[in-house]
This record gives sequence, C-alpha cells and structure tokens, in this order.
Amino acid sequence: MNPDLIIVSEYCLKTQIEPSFVLLLEEVGLIEINVIAGEKYFRSEQLPDLERFSRLYYDLSVNMEGIDVINHLLNKMEVMRQEIIDLKHQLRLYLPE
Repeated sequence: MNPDLIIVSEYCLKTQIEPSFVLLLEEVGLIEINVIAGEKYFRSEQLPDLERFSRLYYDLSVNMEGIDVINHLLNKMEVMRQEIIDLKHQLRLYLPE
C-alpha cells in the first residue's frame, strides 16, 4: 500500500467522524477520494484540510456551503500572503539598507 494514502473508513473510525461527511466533502470538491480495489482513500497531504473541515462542521456547526466559502477565502488569503512576500522581496532590490 502507498504510505501517502489514508483509508477513509479507518480515518473515520479513529477520529469518530461520519464517513458520509468525508464523501460529502468529495462531492463538494473540497477533497479528492481515490478508490483502489474497492477501498476509498485520500492523500495524506489532504489531512490538514480534512481536519480543519471536520472542526468547522462538528465543533462550530458550519454547514457545507459555509465550509466551502471559508476554504475559498483562506486559499485567497494564502495567495495574497505569498504575493506580499514576493513584493517585499522585490522592494528590497530598490531600497537602500
């Protein structure tokens, strides 16, 4: 088995979240699930997102549409943060130290 893949059913069992929630995240397009030999997997790099989505849903009672909006805004903020870093690096070229 690929160590970068996590079995959905085992993850749900250990974290006590509903497998239907994970499948709903896939339907909305927030995570990607792969099926190998009849077993559903997600990539380990998606784990932080999945944990964030489950906290929003179970702890804060944010619905799926809200999770999608929050995810979109967080992604936009990350892009803007990276743009600011890039601009600061460019600005250093023109400013004396």
